[in-house]
Amino acid sequence: MITIGSYVHRSLLCDIIRRWMFGDLRPTDGDQVTRLVHFNNVYVSRYLDIFSRWVLEALHGAGVKSRPVALKGELKDALIENPPYRNARVDELIREYRDTPGRYYRETPFYGTLYFRDPGEGPHCLGASRIKRIRRLAEKAARRIIDQIFMNIREHAEALAEERARFLGVSRFHLVSSREEMIAEFLRAEERFLDDLRNRRALSGMGPLVINDVAGLKIILERESQEKLKEILLSRDACDIVEEETHRGNYNATNYIVRFVPPREEIVSAPLGDKLLRILSHRGWSGEAAAEEFREFILTGERSVYLEIIVSTYQETLESEIGRSIHEDRIVAQRLSRPYRGHLAVNVEYLMEYLFFFPFSQQAEIKELPIRLWYRYLPDYFDEVVKEMFQIPLTGALD
Repeated sequence: MITIGSYVHRSLLCDIIRRWMFGDLRPTDGDQVTRLVHFNNVYVSRYLDIFSRWVLEALHGAGVKSRPVALKGELKDALIENPPYRNARVDELIREYRDTPGRYYRETPFYGTLYFRDPGEGPHCLGASRIKRIRRLAEKAARRIIDQIFMNIREHAEALAEERARFLGVSRFHLVSSREEMIAEFLRAEERFLDDLRNRRALSGMGPLVINDVAGLKIILERESQEKLKEILLSRDACDIVEEETHRGNYNATNYIVRFVPPREEIVSAPLGDKLLRILSHRGWSGEAAAEEFREFILTGERSVYLEIIVSTYQETLESEIGRSIHEDRIVAQRLSRPYRGHLAVNVEYLMEYLFFFPFSQQAEIKELPIRLWYRYLPDYFDEVVKEMFQIPLTGALD
């Protein structure tokens, strides 16, 4: 179903997602999901920093500095603080950002690291690494699944139209269908899909889906230096480029998907953080047990992982953060333009959010799945599921 290339033990997570879509919960799933989310997040954050420092130091030499950030506004501020060059468009973007900072989604959570170099006239931002937030990961996983479900249902609806055309003795391409007939055929196809889920029948046309950008590095590099980046990526045995895509339009950049072999022994030797240990303590794990579980989890996982690199010039980077192609605007447009928004689609979103939120709750186990894809729920219901997960008093239960 969904393979998250930046994670290890990805086939196990893929299997859990597939089973949960059928309502198939196993007693060990709560523990498994906790390990898969938390241990992978630690692993991703550590190997991403190692990778980012290697690439940026290879590009710019020693002396690369870094600092963690939690909000998108910190990245946007860093980009305009000391521009590497000025021109009319750069000045326009900076002026508009300073005049109306509130329209640039400054409060968006952003779990990342900024990288700098100070050539003497002040620090220049070289780029930023980021880990896709759990909510965004759940949203993207749900969207990929929903898109494939929609195609599956639409293909079956077209088959029903073909059957109706044969009954009428005409070609489907000459079949005149009313809007009501097309909706009815789509709903019949949707019901067939729901019946397959309800009865745990194999789903035809649901192939593998891959997400390789949970770990990401955005590099600011002028065009004359971008070929050097590619040479660096190809020069190291622990790294190779598996996909390259150039974007041209409102935002010009090159995307790479890179396969990387992290230094696992170095990574597992560092202690786990206090926040994670507090979460795991609610599940009865001691600090020693958690450290040993983490070590075994990483060393028995896949040897290589996948991450995304986006490289663009300074001006194009500004365009993507405060200009004509603001990343957050694109996210909003993406959410508004989904072609399929029925109960099934909403339930997939709920299920993915539940799967990725559960490890952060204080619940030690999952007794039953609160979301069945073939049921119908109002948003109020899932609000209560989340409240219960995080021990927020339920509505009407304050007396």
